Amino acid sequence: MSDALIVLVVLAAGTYVLKAAGPLALGNRRLPVRLQSLVDLLPAALLASLAIVSTVGDGPAVTLDARLVGLVFAGVALWRRAPFVIVIVVASAATAAVRVFN
Repeated sequence: MSDALIVLVVLAAGTYVLKAAGPLALGNRRLPVRLQSLVDLLPAALLASLAIVSTVGDGPAVTLDARLVGLVFAGVALWRRAPFVIVIVVASAATAAVRVFN
């Protein structure tokens, strides 16, 4: 059995164990309201952190370039509640403009 297959099987099993842990630990009980509101915000925080890391991260170094400008413009467009297509166009245009003038 190859190392990659072992890693894949272990990660898949770990994923199932983690997904089952919540319902098994809580049963039919509900989370407290304050904790539930925190849990509801976690996906957005994780997505934002992944976007930032993939934009400015380059291994152990931090790279500040045109992609960061596009990310900022996308964030502003989302904050202004623009439709998703407009967010993509605004972010792409901002990134392209910085690359052209740089």
